[in-house]
Amino acid sequence: MRLKNHLFWIAAFVIVVLDQLTKNQVVSAAKSWQLETIIESKTGNIIYRPTLPLIQGIFHLTYVKNDGAAWSILSGHIDLLRFLSFAVSLVLIGVACFGPALNFWDQLGYGLILGGAMGNGIDRFILSYVVDFLDFRLINFPVFNVADSFISIGIVCLLISSFQKTPGSSKRSP
Repeated sequence: MRLKNHLFWIAAFVIVVLDQLTKNQVVSAAKSWQLETIIESKTGNIIYRPTLPLIQGIFHLTYVKNDGAAWSILSGHIDLLRFLSFAVSLVLIGVACFGPALNFWDQLGYGLILGGAMGNGIDRFILSYVVDFLDFRLINFPVFNVADSFISIGIVCLLISSFQKTPGSSKRSP
């Protein structure tokens, strides 16, 4: 059997490696960062988290343990999130292995999403939480990571692909 959809596999591999390397760097480096005090919105508890301002008040590296999905949705449901990461990964691998040869944007999009799902899935299975650290404070955005970024970029790639495809029913005859 010949491997097809090469860009899909390359993108997924690169994102998993990049995601895990950046998370490991942050976990190691965060030990020397200053601690900031915040009040957790859901519980009202005071928590201390390591942060490194790169551009004060605009962009920080902030080490956060996220036991939920994006924006802490499904927080505390680690088993469900483990299953979802695993299921999404299997479906995408199935599409690449058993589906048709994909176009450039589909390969890139699905590969980036697979890499992100696997990167966060590795965290969920090994740590029981996902390491987040990219903290854009200017727009008060939730802290996220490389995997999350590339899942979003993958979705944009799939949107580009869908705009390039024209359904047969909308073609006009000359």
